[in-house]
Order: sequence, then structure tokens, then C-alpha cells
Amino acid sequence: MAEEKNKESSGKQDHETSLDDKKYQNPELKDASSAVPSQPSEKDEKEMKKLREKLEGLKKFICSKYKFVEAIGIIPPQAAEMFDEENELNEEDKKNKPMHLIVVLPEDKAKEFNEVKLEIVKKIKEDKLKIWLNLFLERDLWEICLDSKYNIIEAIGMAFPLFDKGILGALRVAQIHKSLVLRKFEKYVYSYVIGGSLVRGETQKTSDVDTYIIIDDTDVKRMPRLELKDKLRNIIYSYIMQAGELAGVQNKLNVQVYLLTEFWDGVKDANPIFYTFLRDGFPLYDRGGFLPWKLLLRMGKIKPSPEAIDGFMSVGDKTSEIVKRRLLDIVIGDIYWGISMPTQGLLMLYGLPPTNVKETVAEFRRIFVEKEKLVEKRYADTLEEVMIKYYKGYEHEKIKEVSGKEVDKLLKDSEDYLKKLKELRIEIEKRMMRKSFEEIYANVFKIMKAMFGNKTESGLISDYEKEIVNKAKGNPKFIHTLHELVEIKKKYNTKKAPGILEFESLRKDSVYLIESLVEYAQRKELGLLEKTKVVISYKGKHAELFLTNPAFLVEGDKIKKVTDKIENSDVNELNKALAEYRGHRVKMDNKLLILLKKELGEFDINL
Repeated sequence: MAEEKNKESSGKQDHETSLDDKKYQNPELKDASSAVPSQPSEKDEKEMKKLREKLEGLKKFICSKYKFVEAIGIIPPQAAEMFDEENELNEEDKKNKPMHLIVVLPEDKAKEFNEVKLEIVKKIKEDKLKIWLNLFLERDLWEICLDSKYNIIEAIGMAFPLFDKGILGALRVAQIHKSLVLRKFEKYVYSYVIGGSLVRGETQKTSDVDTYIIIDDTDVKRMPRLELKDKLRNIIYSYIMQAGELAGVQNKLNVQVYLLTEFWDGVKDANPIFYTFLRDGFPLYDRGGFLPWKLLLRMGKIKPSPEAIDGFMSVGDKTSEIVKRRLLDIVIGDIYWGISMPTQGLLMLYGLPPTNVKETVAEFRRIFVEKEKLVEKRYADTLEEVMIKYYKGYEHEKIKEVSGKEVDKLLKDSEDYLKKLKELRIEIEKRMMRKSFEEIYANVFKIMKAMFGNKTESGLISDYEKEIVNKAKGNPKFIHTLHELVEIKKKYNTKKAPGILEFESLRKDSVYLIESLVEYAQRKELGLLEKTKVVISYKGKHAELFLTNPAFLVEGDKIKKVTDKIENSDVNELNKALAEYRGHRVKMDNKLLILLKKELGEFDINL
């Protein structure tokens, strides 16, 4: 389909394209133009012209009514059947062979979603177009990646763009590059991930497209791992220009290549680069490793070690020496990383997930200045000056050079800032240690009270020694652990905090103590419950009688309560009785036996 030259302003031309422009066709998909006859008849020409005019009218309607729309495109014909299935079209709709239109809205327009959908569908019906609307928020596109529907996101990336502020073009160039890489050496590619400003909803027409490729080096035998990385990286980089030409976009493809082993080490050591990649990235291709890691990070299962925090803090110590050798490089490189990594480390030590540049500045100010009041406002201002004014300013080409005077000032401020961070770390660790102790103490004595009753600490410890240690049902060393918990609590009450080594030793012993207490309680409870159960045989069947108060008779899936009569009950009432059971069985007296005989007939009791 040929489209007339755009007569609108040059600013809008950047976003509008022709449906039959060859540069938007995926080299991995069949040529969409094959669906159109090579020599259309005069009638076909008229029909195509009408369709072009209606699509142009639909595009103008959407863009004029909803100026916030990010992209409008037509799914390639060869992917239409896939979208039919995805939308669960009925057979009647499939026979009409609808053209699939995609419209992408920015994340902050979720409230207008239903209104936009209704208005566009109404316009489609008015124009009598055989079009099925696929309306997405930006986050919906990334959810497709999380659902591993890579063929769907690929088809969206290869859509014929009627209007695009950058998101379709960015997806297209990444998809084409991914296809070229997989075609060459798919067996080495573990994951192909897209991230950066695109997934954060900050895409512009000329934004870089950040992608990450993880190379599987776990089974490399013929060459050193770094040699494999260099060889594959050279080939991967050689495809960047080719992908850009095929995609026909201005977006620069920025590709980072990592070995699977080094990526895992980075995640394990809490390196902010890999944390950010894992948090913000979405897979366009994955062999089953990236998604579980991403979900574990969301669940808070991947946490930094104390050694990793030490690593973050140590980066800032070298800043002063490095700053004296460079100007712009110093500010954008060394000073920035020198304060951003320790700051991110402290935020993670405080309990926050990894943060990006803007979040780091905002969270540091919110938590340590406004909420905890641990640092003065000027330290937050120093952080904002380096990370936002200089680093982000350089990134957006607003800062192109700095003077020696500026460098001297930033160096002095950063040294002061790092000194304050070290003091802040000590205070945070003290608070976190106390919080951890209070949780351990509360858990231990809560379990003890559940076992031995609401007694004093000394009474509970005495019962533990008498009932568990003296009867060889627990480790005698836990007596010392219990006394140590009481002593450290007294220290905190007198504002004398324990040392880190003392606390760490107690923390490890307390973990095993809690496990021992839980196991003992479960064994005791199981023993008590077994004593309540009696098996009854009758008419070739079996039933269970629980001698709780009241008693319960269980026949298959039927549960009945036994008091002065037998009546229907349910599993909730039975579970409640079992939970409240404290060892006082209902007696098997004559009254109970008569009730059972009336209910079951002749029966035998298996003791």
C-alpha cells in the first residue's frame, strides 16, 4: 500500500510512516507484501485506496483526540492468526480476517484506558473497518515478556507503524538484532534482555535502546571463557549497524554482553549494575534463567551480603586520589560512582531494594534526612548535585565541561559526604542489629510461653531445662543461649549495645534454638493428637473417633460432633477442637458407647 506524502508539519512527520515501507519488515518474518497481489486490478486499487484513507482518518482521529498516545501500528498479516488466538476470537470473527491494530498508551494514563478503548472501537465501527483493537499500557508490553510470549512481543515490535514516538522503533531494532544474533549462535545465548529508558517509560524518538545479552559459558571446554566472550561480542557488535538499517530508525542500539558466570557473580555480590539490569530488564528471549532471578529479586530473596556492603563502601575511599587526575571524567565517572555506590549500599542495608539514579537521591533524602533525621540536608544536596545536575546533565548533553574550581568543590563535598556515610553506616548497623535482636528475643520467648505458659523469663528457662534438657529432648547448650538473650536485653535497656561478634554468635545459636523449640512443640502436639484418636470398625468399614472436648466422629469425608447427641459438623470445627486440645480426653463411658451404637450399629474399637 502506498501512502501519500505527509502534508503536516515536519514535527509530526517524525512519527508517521507508510504501511508498505520495506524497512519495517522483519528479516525473520515472511515478507508482508506477499499478501498483496503483484498486479492488483482497478477494483483492488480502489479498495486499497479507501482502506488507506480510512486508516489515515483513524490515525488522525486517535492522535488529535488523545495526544498522549505513544504508538499506533498494524500487526503484520502473517502474525494475525496468532493475535486471533491471543484475543480468543470466535470462529465468526476469524472468518472476517480482521486486521489487528495496536495502540500503546503511557503508563500514567491507566485511568483513561477504558474511555480510549470505547472511543476507538466506536470509530472503527462507524468507519466499517475490519479491525480488531489491541490496546496496551506500556507495562502491558513488558508483562508479555514476563509471560514468555516472545512471539507476541516480536510481532508488536514488527508492527507497521502508523504513528510512533519511539517505542515501536526501539522494539523493532532490538528484535531484529536479537534475530540476527540467535540465527548465528543460538546455543550460546542464554538471555536477550531489553531495559533502560524504554522499559521505564521515558522513551524519546532518539533514545538509546539498551539491551543485554547473557552468554552461556558453563560448558565451554575448547577456549578460555574471556576469549569466547570477546569473539561473540565482536560478532554481536557487528550486527548493530545492520539491525539499525533494517529497522529504519534513529535509535542507537546500546548492547552489553555478559558471561553467565560473571552475571551470577555480580548478582550474588549485589553489584548495583546487575541489580538494576535484573530489576528493570525484560527478556525478549530467555532459556529459563533470567525470569526466575527477576522474580526472586522481586520477592526479596536476593540480598546483599555484608562483604558486598563493604565493597560498596570501599569504592568511595579511592575517590580523592583519582579526582586529582581528571576533570569531566572525574565528575561523571569517579565522583559519581564514588558516592552513588556507597549510597545504594546503605539504602539496601536499611532494607530498600536496589534503586536507580533518581530513586537513590529521593530515597536518601526521604529516609535519612526527613524520616530518621540522621544527616543534615546539605548531604542530600551534595548527592543531588553530583547525580542529577552533573551525571544526568552530562547524559542529556546539558553538561559538556567542568572547571577545575568545580572539580575542587565537588571533590571536597564528596569527601565530606563519604565521611558522613561511614558514620551513618555504623548507626544503621546498630539499629538493624537491635531490631534483629528484638525479633529473635520475641520469637524465642513467644514459643516458650506457648509451650510452658505465661511465666517470667527465669521460669520459662527453668521449665525448658526441666522438661527438655533433663529429659534428653534438647541440646544443653541452649540453656546458655537463653541466658545470653536475657543478658543482652538488659544491656539494651541500659543503653549498652553488644559487640557485633557477640551478637552474630548469639544470632546463629538462636536460629538453631528456634528450630529445636518448633520441632519439640510439633512432636509434642502430634503425640497429644495421636492419643485422642481411636479407630472404630463397623459393617466392614472404618471410622476415626477423636476424644477431644467435644468428641468428633470422622467417617470418610463426613465429620460429626458428639456431645449428648451426634450431629453434623465440619472440618473447621474439628481443627479448632484439635488446636485447643490440651491433653484432657473425653471418657469412653457407657453414654458415649450407646450413642455410637445408635449411629453405627455393632462396632469394634481398635486400641
